[in-house]
Amino acid sequence: QVQLEESGGELVQAGGSLRLSCVLSGRTSSVYATAWFRQAPGNEREFVAYITRRGLGTDYATSVKGRFTISRDNAKNTVYLQMNDLQPDDTGVYYCASEPRGNYLEGNYSYWGRGTQVTVSS
Repeated sequence: QVQLEESGGELVQAGGSLRLSCVLSGRTSSVYATAWFRQAPGNEREFVAYITRRGLGTDYATSVKGRFTISRDNAKNTVYLQMNDLQPDDTGVYYCASEPRGNYLEGNYSYWGRGTQVTVSS
């Protein structure tokens, strides 16, 4: 079993930056591909970014490409999401997820965190 805990979410003004962290604990002897998703009020959860097990490959939603950067430090069992030039549309609860089952874009993962709230004011 693997547990994920997100942190770093807060209220920020448009144009600002935040760095989210996702700490993996438990059975972390196996390293998993990990992604970030987000969900705004009234909306479905959507894919944000993805990183492979060793961090050699990444992918981003079109809406965040060029502004967000996903990275990982496996020695610290932590995955990061650096978010720059934040906009009100980026507001939502951000979740990290590990071990995709099938297409990593589709949200079917073995392990999920509880989320961290990001609010961007205009």
